[in-house]
Amino acid sequence: MLLTDKNGVLFFRFSNFSGFSELGHGIFTRNHGCSDGPFQSLNICAGVGDDIDRVMANRHLVNRLLGGGEPVFLNQVHGCDVAVIKGRDNGLSGIATDKALAGDAVITDIPGLNLVIQLADCQAVLMYDPIRGVVANVHSGWRGSIQNIIGATINIMERKFCTTPGDIIAGIGPSLGPCCAEFVNYRSELPESFWKYSDASNHFNFWAASSDQLCDAGVLKENIRTANICTRCNSDLFFSYRRAKITGRFAAAIGLKQA
Repeated sequence: MLLTDKNGVLFFRFSNFSGFSELGHGIFTRNHGCSDGPFQSLNICAGVGDDIDRVMANRHLVNRLLGGGEPVFLNQVHGCDVAVIKGRDNGLSGIATDKALAGDAVITDIPGLNLVIQLADCQAVLMYDPIRGVVANVHSGWRGSIQNIIGATINIMERKFCTTPGDIIAGIGPSLGPCCAEFVNYRSELPESFWKYSDASNHFNFWAASSDQLCDAGVLKENIRTANICTRCNSDLFFSYRRAKITGRFAAAIGLKQA
């Protein structure tokens, strides 16, 4: 991943997205915001107990660093629903939203919308189809992973936007790594098809699972980048629910820039 410094704020970018000037994206750390306590400091989630004014200020900061436009936040529920935005009159965008729409992935071809996922151990899987001009952002925790929300999102990109999966560029963001993703009760929580991602101590590699799901949906291996950064291990950079329980959420965002 590429570490970017913009106006004194550090955030990460995927190298395979860097050649597309029409694309804005970033994986933001927990730093450079205004929240304090367990939410210190760039918490963008309004539902974890943080002061709402500070959350809104943090969201404004992230959006400015992405180049402006309108942010889109989802009410993430660890499911498999995918939102499609093809018009500006559906009430999904805006800094202050965690609106009624529940979903864990969002797709658009509209420039000027920043698709934001809120994270504290789950993956953000960012996708871009440069041929059709379509972006997607997926919140894939272990529940979303076993439901294959990645495959569901790509399927909708194919049906709604005529995307060819082989054209998709993808990035798997910082999240709970195989060093820390322990599932003691994996036999009851995870389908048997996922057991191959476990080591001898019941730690699971969901980075590999997501990469496989992308490839199974038709994305080319050479078009995928994985951050390989564990959120639980890197407390100086990221919020982690496994580590702290009461904590904030960091932002992963992607969008098409306005001309």
